[in-house]
Amino acid sequence: MIIIGLTGSIGMGKSTAAAMLRRMGLPVHDADAAVHRVMARGGDAVPAIAAAFPGVVRDGVVDRGALGRIVFADPAQLRRLEVIVHPMVRRMSRSFLARQRRRRTPLVVLDIPLLFEKGHQRRCDYVIVVSAPAFLQRQRVLRRPGMTEEKFRGTLAQQTPDVEKRRRADWVVPTGLGRGFTRRCLAAVLRQARSHARPLGSRQQRRRPGA
Repeated sequence: MIIIGLTGSIGMGKSTAAAMLRRMGLPVHDADAAVHRVMARGGDAVPAIAAAFPGVVRDGVVDRGALGRIVFADPAQLRRLEVIVHPMVRRMSRSFLARQRRRRTPLVVLDIPLLFEKGHQRRCDYVIVVSAPAFLQRQRVLRRPGMTEEKFRGTLAQQTPDVEKRRRADWVVPTGLGRGFTRRCLAAVLRQARSHARPLGSRQQRRRPGA
């Protein structure tokens, strides 16, 4: 089974790319969705979060806004949250991979926002990085409800820079040239992965699949 990691900085179009890959028939494990599940009503992380961050759990549900205000500007508090949540998400990811191996699925995707930041690239055979021009990234992010310049800059500060992600990728998929172009690029990536072809060129030279 070939494991492809999918990642990209905030606002680069990773969720759109993941949805395209699903429509192409690939099983995709979404790390962000897993975080939401463990923090939802009845989620495994809720009791520990209630104990570690008093007042953020209301009626059995984590108030993500209140929690975000606590951890956003405090690395120690963010690390405290990660210690609770990340092991649960890793277990869900391992279960997903085990199920796919039992089914003899030839190709799967791990959609992980902090793939390089947390060392998850070591779990993958290949890595796709989605990327777009900085001006477009900023436009996309600032259109999100509740987003501010401060939050945007703070999120970027916690992420590996886009230029470094692209350097370390096996394939870089542009998302700023229209959905059709992105879809064609992803299809080219899958053709290469399914044929067990080596990624194109050296990592410093890779920019677009099929280029």
